[in-house]
Amino acid sequence: MPGFERVTITDPDDPRLADYVSLTDVALRTRMEPAGGLYIAESSTVLGRALAAGHRPRSVLCAPRWLADVETMLATVPADPDPVPVYVADEPVLEAITGFHVHRGALAAMHRPALPTLDEVVAGARRVAVLDGLVDHTNVGAALRACAAFGMDGVLITATCADPLYRRAVRVSMGTVFQVPWTRIDPWPAGVDLLRGRGFVTAAMALSPTAITLDELAADLPERLALVLGSEGPGLSPATLDACDLVVRIPMAGQVDSLNVASAAAVAFWATR
Repeated sequence: MPGFERVTITDPDDPRLADYVSLTDVALRTRMEPAGGLYIAESSTVLGRALAAGHRPRSVLCAPRWLADVETMLATVPADPDPVPVYVADEPVLEAITGFHVHRGALAAMHRPALPTLDEVVAGARRVAVLDGLVDHTNVGAALRACAAFGMDGVLITATCADPLYRRAVRVSMGTVFQVPWTRIDPWPAGVDLLRGRGFVTAAMALSPTAITLDELAADLPERLALVLGSEGPGLSPATLDACDLVVRIPMAGQVDSLNVASAAAVAFWATR
């Protein structure tokens, strides 16, 4: 038997759809998704990558025109303990449920996997990224995509950083959040000592009179390197800059003093790959 069952939905207030209600309300979703042990995968591409990573859907919601693709992807999902409900609704009903026009194929409410330990993420790693205090989910997703593209071995997320499994972050990452090992590091910046004890040199990406250039860092790369990137507005805190081993800046031209954090991450990851 297939590991899914098709359910036709006509009422946007159907209580079975509670996981999908008001997906554009960031504050609401930030509270309910981790507490409920779920995250939302948006688009058939992201769903496929989540399934390939071994994540299990608790349900899928899609329009009729995407049903065949969704059922093909779910064909290998085991039915144990229960088949995955695939809720099928016309697009106006989908929009009434979610709060936006669903045009990327499908939405899936996924069981949130347990996070690995710090040691599980950094074991054997030579290059890791630390995302500290990023509040824009788009930047988190773009930074994770850069991590995957340039071969970072792991990502560490501080307590003040936005959720990498929030719908927009997952979508912008194109599902690469499921490829790169990541976990939370807490407390921070005390976590710098945890990394130092595991042989990592920590390099804070920031504008500072004492900063070395990214070229200088790349010319003499440490065996194990943790690149630390800060929030979109204030950047890294003075406490983090003091705790890290190095402060590194990207040389700029054209009277530009800084880049968007996700762009800076991509440059730094490429230069130290």
